Amino acid sequence: MKNTIETFRKQKLNGDKITMLTAYDYSTAKLIDQSGIDSILVGDSLGMTMLGYDSTLSVTMEDMIHHTKAVSRGVENALIVADMPFMSYQTSIYDAVVNAGRLIKEGNAHAVKLEGGATVCEQIKAIVDCQIPVMAHIGLTPQSINAFGGFKVQGKSQETAQRLIDDALKVQEAGAFAVVLEGIPSKLAKIITEKLDIATIGIGAGADCDGQVLVYQDMLAMFSDFKPKFVKYFANIGEVMTSAFMEYSKEVKNGTFPSAEHCYKIDDDIIERLH
Repeated sequence: MKNTIETFRKQKLNGDKITMLTAYDYSTAKLIDQSGIDSILVGDSLGMTMLGYDSTLSVTMEDMIHHTKAVSRGVENALIVADMPFMSYQTSIYDAVVNAGRLIKEGNAHAVKLEGGATVCEQIKAIVDCQIPVMAHIGLTPQSINAFGGFKVQGKSQETAQRLIDDALKVQEAGAFAVVLEGIPSKLAKIITEKLDIATIGIGAGADCDGQVLVYQDMLAMFSDFKPKFVKYFANIGEVMTSAFMEYSKEVKNGTFPSAEHCYKIDDDIIERLH
Protein backbone atom coordinates (compact mmCIF):
# COMPACT_ATOMS: atom_id res chain seq x y z
CA MET A 1 0.00 0.00 0.00
CA LYS A 2 1.53 3.27 -1.14
CA ASN A 3 -0.89 5.72 0.50
CA THR A 4 -1.74 5.67 4.21
CA ILE A 5 -3.20 8.05 6.76
CA GLU A 6 0.37 9.26 7.27
CA THR A 7 0.42 10.22 3.59
CA PHE A 8 -2.62 12.43 4.22
CA ARG A 9 -0.83 14.14 7.11
CA LYS A 10 2.26 14.79 5.00
CA GLN A 11 0.21 16.11 2.09
CA LYS A 12 -1.60 18.51 4.43
CA LEU A 13 1.73 19.68 5.86
CA ASN A 14 3.35 20.12 2.44
CA GLY A 15 0.36 21.70 0.71
CA ASP A 16 0.14 18.75 -1.69
CA LYS A 17 -3.51 18.45 -2.73
CA ILE A 18 -5.17 15.10 -1.98
CA THR A 19 -7.18 13.37 -4.70
CA MET A 20 -10.07 11.07 -3.88
CA LEU A 21 -12.78 9.37 -5.95
CA THR A 22 -15.50 6.89 -5.13
CA ALA A 23 -15.47 3.33 -6.44
CA TYR A 24 -17.76 0.40 -5.79
CA ASP A 25 -16.38 -2.46 -7.92
CA TYR A 26 -13.14 -4.20 -8.88
CA SER A 27 -12.69 -2.96 -12.46
CA THR A 28 -13.39 0.70 -11.68
CA ALA A 29 -11.21 0.63 -8.56
CA LYS A 30 -8.34 -0.84 -10.58
CA LEU A 31 -8.59 1.91 -13.20
CA ILE A 32 -8.72 4.63 -10.55
CA ASP A 33 -5.77 3.14 -8.69
CA GLN A 34 -3.72 2.91 -11.89
CA SER A 35 -4.49 6.59 -12.53
CA GLY A 36 -2.57 7.61 -9.41
CA ILE A 37 -5.55 8.81 -7.34
CA ASP A 38 -4.48 9.04 -3.69
CA SER A 39 -7.56 7.56 -2.07
CA ILE A 40 -10.72 5.66 -2.95
CA LEU A 41 -13.95 6.13 -1.02
CA VAL A 42 -16.35 3.22 -1.04
CA GLY A 43 -19.24 5.54 -0.34
CA ASP A 44 -22.74 4.75 0.79
CA SER A 45 -23.56 6.81 -2.29
CA LEU A 46 -23.62 3.35 -3.89
CA GLY A 47 -27.20 3.25 -2.66
CA MET A 48 -28.08 5.83 -5.31
CA THR A 49 -25.48 5.21 -8.02
CA MET A 50 -25.40 1.40 -7.95
CA LEU A 51 -28.61 0.24 -6.26
CA GLY A 52 -31.07 2.87 -7.46
CA TYR A 53 -32.31 4.16 -4.09
CA ASP A 54 -33.37 7.80 -3.79
CA SER A 55 -31.03 8.34 -0.82
CA THR A 56 -28.24 6.59 1.09
CA LEU A 57 -30.46 5.60 4.01
CA SER A 58 -31.32 2.09 2.82
CA VAL A 59 -27.70 0.96 2.45
CA THR A 60 -26.77 -1.89 4.82
CA MET A 61 -23.53 -3.10 6.36
CA GLU A 62 -23.71 -6.13 4.08
CA ASP A 63 -23.90 -3.81 1.05
CA MET A 64 -20.86 -1.87 2.24
CA ILE A 65 -18.79 -4.96 3.02
CA HIS A 66 -19.67 -6.55 -0.33
CA HIS A 67 -18.61 -3.52 -2.36
CA THR A 68 -15.57 -2.73 -0.22
CA LYS A 69 -14.28 -6.27 -0.74
CA ALA A 70 -14.63 -5.87 -4.50
CA VAL A 71 -12.79 -2.53 -4.49
CA SER A 72 -9.96 -3.85 -2.30
CA ARG A 73 -9.17 -6.58 -4.83
CA GLY A 74 -8.42 -3.98 -7.49
CA VAL A 75 -6.28 -1.60 -5.44
CA GLU A 76 -2.53 -1.64 -4.79
CA ASN A 77 -1.69 1.95 -3.87
CA ALA A 78 -4.74 4.02 -2.95
CA LEU A 79 -5.96 4.41 0.62
CA ILE A 80 -9.37 2.70 0.82
CA VAL A 81 -11.93 4.44 3.03
CA ALA A 82 -15.30 2.74 3.57
CA ASP A 83 -18.46 4.55 4.62
CA MET A 84 -20.29 3.42 7.73
CA PRO A 85 -23.94 3.25 6.64
CA PHE A 86 -26.94 4.81 8.37
CA MET A 87 -27.61 3.37 11.85
CA SER A 88 -24.41 1.32 11.90
CA TYR A 89 -22.77 3.68 14.42
CA GLN A 90 -25.45 6.08 15.73
CA THR A 91 -27.08 3.46 17.97
CA SER A 92 -24.18 2.90 20.39
CA ILE A 93 -20.43 3.06 20.79
CA TYR A 94 -20.40 -0.75 20.82
CA ASP A 95 -22.18 -0.95 17.46
CA ALA A 96 -19.86 1.68 16.02
CA VAL A 97 -16.73 -0.25 17.00
CA VAL A 98 -18.07 -3.63 15.86
CA ASN A 99 -19.25 -2.32 12.49
CA ALA A 100 -16.06 -0.34 11.87
CA GLY A 101 -14.14 -3.52 12.63
CA ARG A 102 -16.21 -5.46 10.10
CA LEU A 103 -15.37 -3.00 7.34
CA ILE A 104 -11.67 -3.42 8.11
CA LYS A 105 -11.65 -7.17 8.78
CA GLU A 106 -14.23 -8.37 6.23
CA GLY A 107 -14.15 -5.56 3.69
CA ASN A 108 -10.37 -5.01 3.73
CA ALA A 109 -10.76 -1.25 4.05
CA HIS A 110 -7.89 0.80 5.47
CA ALA A 111 -10.12 3.34 7.23
CA VAL A 112 -13.78 4.11 7.84
CA LYS A 113 -15.82 7.28 7.42
CA LEU A 114 -18.81 8.36 9.46
CA GLU A 115 -21.03 11.42 9.37
CA GLY A 116 -21.53 13.97 12.13
CA GLY A 117 -19.66 16.34 14.37
CA ALA A 118 -19.83 16.65 18.15
CA THR A 119 -22.60 14.06 18.37
CA VAL A 120 -20.36 11.23 17.12
CA CYS A 121 -17.08 12.17 18.80
CA GLU A 122 -17.41 9.37 21.35
CA GLN A 123 -17.79 6.88 18.52
CA ILE A 124 -14.79 8.32 16.69
CA LYS A 125 -12.61 8.11 19.78
CA ALA A 126 -13.67 4.54 20.53
CA ILE A 127 -13.02 3.38 16.97
CA VAL A 128 -9.64 5.12 16.86
CA ASP A 129 -8.76 3.56 20.23
CA CYS A 130 -9.23 0.19 18.50
CA GLN A 131 -6.52 1.18 15.98
CA ILE A 132 -9.01 1.86 13.17
CA PRO A 133 -8.43 5.17 11.35
CA VAL A 134 -11.52 7.38 11.05
CA MET A 135 -12.37 10.03 8.49
CA ALA A 136 -15.08 12.40 9.73
CA HIS A 137 -17.75 14.08 7.59
CA ILE A 138 -19.53 17.34 8.40
CA GLY A 139 -21.67 19.88 6.58
CA LEU A 140 -24.22 18.42 4.22
CA THR A 141 -24.31 14.90 5.61
CA PRO A 142 -26.56 12.81 3.31
CA GLN A 143 -27.68 10.48 6.12
CA SER A 144 -29.33 13.52 7.73
CA ILE A 145 -31.43 14.62 4.75
CA ASN A 146 -34.69 14.06 6.61
CA ALA A 147 -33.51 16.32 9.42
CA PHE A 148 -32.18 18.89 6.94
CA GLY A 149 -35.29 18.80 4.78
CA GLY A 150 -33.34 17.71 1.70
CA PHE A 151 -29.91 18.19 0.14
CA LYS A 152 -29.26 21.77 1.28
CA VAL A 153 -26.09 23.83 1.67
CA GLN A 154 -25.06 24.04 5.33
CA GLY A 155 -23.33 26.76 7.38
CA LYS A 156 -24.77 29.86 5.72
CA SER A 157 -25.74 31.61 8.97
CA GLN A 158 -23.32 32.79 11.66
CA GLU A 159 -24.70 30.22 14.11
CA THR A 160 -24.50 27.23 11.78
CA ALA A 161 -21.12 28.30 10.39
CA GLN A 162 -19.69 28.54 13.91
CA ARG A 163 -21.15 25.13 14.74
CA LEU A 164 -19.34 23.60 11.75
CA ILE A 165 -16.05 25.16 12.86
CA ASP A 166 -16.60 23.76 16.35
CA ASP A 167 -17.55 20.34 14.96
CA ALA A 168 -14.40 20.23 12.84
CA LEU A 169 -12.21 20.97 15.83
CA LYS A 170 -14.03 18.39 17.94
CA VAL A 171 -13.69 15.53 15.42
CA GLN A 172 -10.01 16.38 15.14
CA GLU A 173 -9.67 16.22 18.92
CA ALA A 174 -11.54 12.89 18.94
CA GLY A 175 -8.85 11.42 16.69
CA ALA A 176 -10.11 11.68 13.11
CA PHE A 177 -7.23 11.75 10.60
CA ALA A 178 -9.21 13.79 8.06
CA VAL A 179 -12.64 15.34 7.60
CA VAL A 180 -14.90 15.64 4.57
CA LEU A 181 -16.50 19.07 4.18
CA GLU A 182 -19.62 18.74 2.04
CA GLY A 183 -21.97 21.39 0.76
CA ILE A 184 -20.67 24.40 2.66
CA PRO A 185 -19.61 27.90 1.48
CA SER A 186 -16.04 27.97 0.17
CA LYS A 187 -14.97 30.83 2.47
CA LEU A 188 -16.12 28.83 5.49
CA ALA A 189 -14.27 25.75 4.24
CA LYS A 190 -11.12 27.85 3.92
CA ILE A 191 -11.39 28.96 7.56
CA ILE A 192 -11.92 25.39 8.75
CA THR A 193 -8.99 24.11 6.66
CA GLU A 194 -6.68 26.76 8.11
CA LYS A 195 -7.76 25.98 11.69
CA LEU A 196 -7.22 22.22 11.45
CA ASP A 197 -4.06 20.17 11.63
CA ILE A 198 -5.82 17.28 9.86
CA ALA A 199 -6.66 17.25 6.16
CA THR A 200 -9.97 18.55 4.83
CA ILE A 201 -11.50 16.84 1.79
CA GLY A 202 -14.00 19.00 -0.02
CA ILE A 203 -17.06 18.12 -2.03
CA GLY A 204 -18.99 21.24 -2.83
CA ALA A 205 -16.76 23.18 -0.43
CA GLY A 206 -14.43 25.13 -2.72
CA ALA A 207 -10.82 24.92 -3.83
CA ASP A 208 -9.14 25.81 -0.51
CA CYS A 209 -9.69 22.39 1.06
CA ASP A 210 -6.64 20.14 1.32
CA GLY A 211 -8.17 17.73 -1.18
CA GLN A 212 -11.26 16.94 -3.22
CA VAL A 213 -13.58 13.95 -3.62
CA LEU A 214 -16.20 13.28 -6.28
CA VAL A 215 -18.52 10.41 -7.10
CA TYR A 216 -16.95 8.90 -10.19
CA GLN A 217 -20.30 8.46 -11.98
CA ASP A 218 -20.92 12.18 -11.48
CA MET A 219 -17.62 13.37 -12.92
CA LEU A 220 -17.98 10.99 -15.90
CA ALA A 221 -21.59 12.03 -16.63
CA MET A 222 -22.83 8.49 -15.98
CA PHE A 223 -25.42 9.40 -13.32
CA SER A 224 -28.14 11.52 -14.86
CA ASP A 225 -30.82 11.60 -12.13
CA PHE A 226 -29.52 15.03 -11.06
CA LYS A 227 -26.33 17.08 -11.27
CA PRO A 228 -25.14 18.90 -8.13
CA LYS A 229 -23.73 22.41 -8.59
CA PHE A 230 -20.26 21.26 -7.53
CA VAL A 231 -19.96 18.54 -10.18
CA LYS A 232 -17.82 19.03 -13.28
CA TYR A 233 -18.01 16.62 -16.19
CA PHE A 234 -14.43 15.61 -16.91
CA ALA A 235 -15.63 13.31 -19.68
CA ASN A 236 -19.04 12.40 -21.06
CA ILE A 237 -18.65 8.66 -20.59
CA GLY A 238 -22.38 8.21 -20.14
CA GLU A 239 -22.96 9.40 -23.71
CA VAL A 240 -20.13 7.20 -25.04
CA MET A 241 -21.61 4.17 -23.27
CA THR A 242 -25.10 4.81 -24.59
CA SER A 243 -23.75 5.19 -28.12
CA ALA A 244 -21.78 1.95 -27.82
CA PHE A 245 -24.80 0.04 -26.49
CA MET A 246 -26.93 1.29 -29.38
CA GLU A 247 -24.26 0.35 -31.95
CA TYR A 248 -23.97 -3.13 -30.42
CA SER A 249 -27.72 -3.58 -30.62
CA LYS A 250 -27.75 -2.43 -34.24
CA GLU A 251 -24.97 -4.82 -35.32
CA VAL A 252 -26.50 -7.81 -33.55
CA LYS A 253 -29.88 -7.18 -35.14
CA ASN A 254 -28.50 -6.71 -38.67
CA GLY A 255 -26.15 -9.68 -38.35
CA THR A 256 -22.82 -7.87 -38.71
CA PHE A 257 -21.70 -8.85 -35.21
CA PRO A 258 -20.09 -11.23 -34.58
CA SER A 259 -18.03 -11.21 -37.77
CA ALA A 260 -15.46 -13.82 -38.80
CA GLU A 261 -12.70 -12.20 -36.73
CA HIS A 262 -14.73 -12.78 -33.55
CA CYS A 263 -15.49 -16.45 -34.26
CA TYR A 264 -13.59 -19.68 -33.49
CA LYS A 265 -12.68 -22.10 -36.31
CA ILE A 266 -12.80 -25.86 -36.79
CA ASP A 267 -11.37 -27.91 -39.64
CA ASP A 268 -13.88 -28.54 -42.41
CA ASP A 269 -13.02 -32.25 -42.57
CA ILE A 270 -14.11 -32.64 -38.95
CA ILE A 271 -17.39 -30.91 -39.72
CA GLU A 272 -17.92 -33.26 -42.70
CA ARG A 273 -17.52 -36.32 -40.49
CA LEU A 274 -20.14 -35.14 -37.99
CA HIS A 275 -23.63 -36.67 -38.07
